[in-house]
Amino acid sequence: MDLALSMHGAVRWTYDFASDEVTWAEGMDSLLGVPRAGHAELSRRLRGLVEPLVVSARTTPLWEDFDLEQPVDTAEDGQRLLHFHARAHGEGTRTSGLIGLVRNVTGAHRDRQALSDLADRYRLLAELSPDAICVHQDNIIRYVNPAMGTILGAQSPAQLLGRPVTDFVAPDSIPQMRKRIRSLEAPGATTPRAEAELRRIDGTTVPVELVAVHTTWEGSSAVQVVGRDVSAQKTAEETLRFQAALVQHVSNAIIATDRSGIVTSWNPAAEAVYGIAEEEALARHVADLVGAPLQPEELVSSGGVTEALHRRSDGAALVIRISAAEMDSGFVLVCADETARRRAEQDFATVVAALDEGVVVVGRSGVIESANPASQRILGAPASQIIGTRPTSWPTFDESGAAMRPEEQPSSLAQWTGEPENSRVVRLVRPDGRSVWLSLTSRSLTPQDRPPHMVVTSFTDITDSRAARERLEYEATHDPLTGLANRTLALRHLAVSRDRTRAIAVLFIDLDNFKLINDSLGHGVGDDVLRIVGERLFRTSREEDLVGRLGGDEFVVLVHDESDDDVLRELATGLLAALTEPIHVQGRQLHVNGSIGIVLSRPGDTRAGPELLRDADVAMYQAKTRGGGRYEFFDVELRESMQRSMVLEQDLRHAVQQDQLWVAYQRVVDLRDERTVGVEGLLRWTHPVHGTVSPGEFIPLAEQSDLINSIGAHMLRMATRQVAAERERGGEGLRLNANLSPRQLDDPYLQVLVKQALTDAGLPAHALCLEVTENAIMHDPAASARVLSSLRELGVRLAIDDFGTGYSSLAQLRRLPLDTLKIDRSFVTDLDSSEELRVMINSIVAMAHAVGLDVVAEGVETARQLDLLGEVGCDQAQGFYLGRPGPIERLRDHW
Repeated sequence: MDLALSMHGAVRWTYDFASDEVTWAEGMDSLLGVPRAGHAELSRRLRGLVEPLVVSARTTPLWEDFDLEQPVDTAEDGQRLLHFHARAHGEGTRTSGLIGLVRNVTGAHRDRQALSDLADRYRLLAELSPDAICVHQDNIIRYVNPAMGTILGAQSPAQLLGRPVTDFVAPDSIPQMRKRIRSLEAPGATTPRAEAELRRIDGTTVPVELVAVHTTWEGSSAVQVVGRDVSAQKTAEETLRFQAALVQHVSNAIIATDRSGIVTSWNPAAEAVYGIAEEEALARHVADLVGAPLQPEELVSSGGVTEALHRRSDGAALVIRISAAEMDSGFVLVCADETARRRAEQDFATVVAALDEGVVVVGRSGVIESANPASQRILGAPASQIIGTRPTSWPTFDESGAAMRPEEQPSSLAQWTGEPENSRVVRLVRPDGRSVWLSLTSRSLTPQDRPPHMVVTSFTDITDSRAARERLEYEATHDPLTGLANRTLALRHLAVSRDRTRAIAVLFIDLDNFKLINDSLGHGVGDDVLRIVGERLFRTSREEDLVGRLGGDEFVVLVHDESDDDVLRELATGLLAALTEPIHVQGRQLHVNGSIGIVLSRPGDTRAGPELLRDADVAMYQAKTRGGGRYEFFDVELRESMQRSMVLEQDLRHAVQQDQLWVAYQRVVDLRDERTVGVEGLLRWTHPVHGTVSPGEFIPLAEQSDLINSIGAHMLRMATRQVAAERERGGEGLRLNANLSPRQLDDPYLQVLVKQALTDAGLPAHALCLEVTENAIMHDPAASARVLSSLRELGVRLAIDDFGTGYSSLAQLRRLPLDTLKIDRSFVTDLDSSEELRVMINSIVAMAHAVGLDVVAEGVETARQLDLLGEVGCDQAQGFYLGRPGPIERLRDHW
């Protein structure tokens, strides 16, 4: 079998769960890229590669197949890709090992990649093709490219997919379409080019020229249609027909003559202009018909264009502009009746005078020759002060506020280049000193002539609309509460700075415990505090820096062109000092503080604006976790730590369902007879990837999120069941000590949860002791007293944990329904070498006994510590000396 496998490049391997050993067939060393490697080295490499398969197989039913691809670095050909295939085997329902194959799939992987690249290139070619492409199968559209979507008026190609192709074919074109499709019998067959009418989404039709090809789509027969919009071609054909008819329908008289001036063609417009019918005009000399001397040959030789006074057949005078051109058979004359144009000019002058848009005409000399009434109103000057001046003499500024040089002004550019200047926005200062914003267009009146050109400049007063737009822009980029830049403007500044070769520092500021102000004094006071904080940050920062509010109590300061850490430290210190100054709001004096995260982006940094804000936020969070009122610089290790925390938090959400959490128990010993009187349940997490995760790492994550209540409830149910079971096995007097999180004290269903856990487990209430830390109680003693009293009503015992680390006193604790006081391990660690600690513990024990509390010492690690605790009258103890935490089964000998 190994020989047969080797012919296909595969090598067999096995893994035994009982011995934790891996075996392999010949050729494994070459396949892993370590030829002639020793057994130990080869075993280590192979075990590391198949480890994910082993982990999965331990929790998977028998005879399940597994596949895994792993990269391997080799000295021969660099990195190669190995494919592992394995099957779990064993007896009954127990998996005893894996048997598998491994082979080199580097070449196949590259082939797949090459095929994928080829498909991507074809897809890109189709997507960018100017020709419209559509694939339909069984009359249903499967693919369209953007060009086809455009022809059919779709907002996106996806709007067409899955619909019948006949929805987009004009009814008259459907029979021919089906006939063409039936002719595509063999794969690759194509139809001749044909015209058809497609129906757009809005119901209108568009003419196209199509070719259909017999192809395949996802392994089945399909039709690919390639088409081109021929609307322009149709339009051109229509234009030719129009031009043919134009002669008959234009308003200008078009007259054709032979070389001697005898009329050979006289269009209807000539009949209308001169009042002579075509049948009367033909075969007569043109001069007789127009009532004035006219020799076409002389006119062409003198330039072909002139203006003359003609007469209608009724004797009326006509001002005619004549254009003459020579033909093979004679001449063609285009006679335009200028009488109407002159009348139109007068009408146009009236319209211009009535326009709300300012219009001025600049002569070739660069001097304004005319100005309509609207221009006088907009420019704030009468015509006498405008006509005769140069546009360049009026102070003009561009949108950035820079003064425009004379040669930069739109009228000058149009005058000397002949090119139009459209919709230029400028600010102009009027003679009265007022500034107006104008949307201005300058066009040459004589584009066919050489410069300088005559120019017409039209302009509209957009001062009010621009002010409104600027207000909208300001509102879109500034925080309405503080007037500072908002997130949008901050990100815009970061993007601009990133495009340049400049350093920029981001100081992310978050107020400490601001929620307390909002909750206790109301949002009105909170808003006043935020406004004052914004003013202080703006006042403390440099003039060239950007200060913004990102939302809530989060602020940011963007420091441009600064990469010195000491300067940034000094700035952060100044900001914190400004924050801590007393704030007087609505008759109250308040104190706030903040935490600052600093990230520095030097030239070449590839992080985008949102990423810089994210990293600064991470550094700020680090400052907050270290007590707040300080600043922290961002580094990569900090980001990796935060990323690990995020991953662990997400995994923790599934830890209960995946049975990854378990309870370890530590003995609690009576110091009078060293008898085990109880166990403290301690939550543990075995992560499938990271292994054992320290409680010091995952418990704070659960506290900061919404997980601690659900995890605490799960731990309580599990611990009560296990301790109840041990009491039935012989530990009749065994008591369970379980910790309550400060967040759990705020849970309104805590009493119901504890009661249900005791009932389900069958554990007596007096056998459960709930431990609460001193700091959790002192955060709100009155509320804590109510919660503890409700728990005491169930019959459970209560203990204060970590006593001595907070700010409580025995007088305060006396008001709480407590049974036990647990001395923090920090008092016990140096007990055997500190007389002062012995006196303190002796005092704590005496005072606790005086108010009826039992005393338990934590963290006992030596026999000397145990003896000294007994001497001072301590009741119970726990610690590594008496037993490390572990599964409850290991403690059964102590019942």
